[in-house]
Amino acid sequence: MVGGKNMKTGLKVIDAMTQEIISVDPDTSVKRCAEIMKKHHVGSVIVKENNNLLGIISEQDLVYKVIAKDKDTNEILAKDIMTDEPVTISPGKDIYDALVRMRDKNVRRLPVLDNGELIGFLTSKDVLKIEPQLFEILVDKIQLREEAKKPISTTEITEGLCEECGEYTEYLYEQDNTFLCENCKI
Repeated sequence: MVGGKNMKTGLKVIDAMTQEIISVDPDTSVKRCAEIMKKHHVGSVIVKENNNLLGIISEQDLVYKVIAKDKDTNEILAKDIMTDEPVTISPGKDIYDALVRMRDKNVRRLPVLDNGELIGFLTSKDVLKIEPQLFEILVDKIQLREEAKKPISTTEITEGLCEECGEYTEYLYEQDNTFLCENCKI
């Protein structure tokens, strides 16, 4: 809810979702998962078995659970680091509901399930492509919420629209209470 009102866009998750699902088996090495993510230019892969969603692996999972712990990427498997029981959404839900779910659950990606079957994938970028105004409102709200959580001296990286040039980026930097992209920060 923005301003205490329920905001609906009239656009459904199915209208914005990506139908091509980049997935791996649970026994795929983390190194192979990273290679697949790089090849397809995606920030996550779905872990599934027999078209059943088991989990999701994001860039953050790779960094926090493998690289930062200096683990062997050839030895660690997808099932070892995946986030199991990921937050999902149904294709008939409104885009606004999807963004609220992303915000509330602190995720940027939602597998789309139709009667338990994985049919697609919705990312914050997918939403941005079709509904930028709604995204701006929610990004502002998310940034305010995150700002309240962090210490005053911390510079935190987040995603959203650069307040200088207006471009969307996955990496915003806070500088003098302004969120800037890599190109606009001093």
